[in-house]
Amino acid sequence: MDVSRIRAFRLGVPVAALLVGSLLFVAGCFGSDSGAGSRGEEEGTAQAAAPSAANDLQDDYLRVIKDVLPSVVQIQAGNDLGSGVVYDDRGHVVTNAHVVGDREDFRVTTAHSEESLAAKLVSSYPEQDLAVIKLDQVPEGVRPAGFGDSSKVEVGQIVLAMGSPLGLSSSVTQGIVSATGRTVTEGSSGGGTGATIGNMVQTSAAINPGNSGGALVNLDGRVVGIPTLAAIDPGLGDSAAPGIGFAIPASMVKTVADQIIEHGRVTDSGRAALGITGRTVVDDSFRPAGVAVVEVSNGGAADRAGVRPGDVIVRLGDTDVTTITSLAEALASMKPGDRTKLTYTRDGDEHTAEVTLGEQ
Repeated sequence: MDVSRIRAFRLGVPVAALLVGSLLFVAGCFGSDSGAGSRGEEEGTAQAAAPSAANDLQDDYLRVIKDVLPSVVQIQAGNDLGSGVVYDDRGHVVTNAHVVGDREDFRVTTAHSEESLAAKLVSSYPEQDLAVIKLDQVPEGVRPAGFGDSSKVEVGQIVLAMGSPLGLSSSVTQGIVSATGRTVTEGSSGGGTGATIGNMVQTSAAINPGNSGGALVNLDGRVVGIPTLAAIDPGLGDSAAPGIGFAIPASMVKTVADQIIEHGRVTDSGRAALGITGRTVVDDSFRPAGVAVVEVSNGGAADRAGVRPGDVIVRLGDTDVTTITSLAEALASMKPGDRTKLTYTRDGDEHTAEVTLGEQ
């Protein structure tokens, strides 16, 4: 699958099936009645332990749902529906930028209310597909969610998704963490912002209309990500690829939300930048061949490295650059202040330069 073909749905939900495996024990025959008795006792103990483990897991699910679901809300933006997570006791709610779109006024429904509540946009940050809105009044029973440490998320970890798939508010589904550290680009059509986002959490849970901006929660009851993207499978007519969804990690959510709440905007993005405006160019066979520099920001990273308009960037570090998207994905894996090698062509000749990345 071409991971660059990833689109953000306006409203998504991770869904997966719960499997409770049975234990299989294989024992050799030693021709002893006492051995057979011992094996019978072991098998009986194992059979008794299996339902006990399942009950413990179910209890964990019930506890987490009871603790976290009151923190997950449904957001109505015009005729569109999405999800959000209550961030603090002042009524701030974090969600996806593609959920709020270009609107500033919203109706919010909580897990314990039938009447919707008025909310207003604080600020949106489409570059990371995150936004914060604020309830005009905070009703009883609504409490902030606890956000976890994204660096401790592990592959195979069980996660629960909470949100409003297809408008079904306060829905809960489950899956596992399939991978971490993914860099993906969401489409700008279909409601996405076109953002390239690094360090995302991949989950086996599918993203369906309704759950974007909701909560991906571990069994400690901590939000580890905001479900945002679903992979697109061109072989299925550009429909969602089952079992491949992505969530913005909690660490980035906290970084962006804290700045928006304190300053009304993002003041320190933590996103690396070259300081150029570019466009994809093609070769004689009409295949993408690099990023032509249209404009260089004065004093930016590329400017300091001697890059000029008309140069064509073909590599950043060890990553080949063929399109503006591949350049964005290479930058998403780096940080401001990182030093790397920039390879570009000028008048048909290849040049390299050491560049210290700036901030977007």
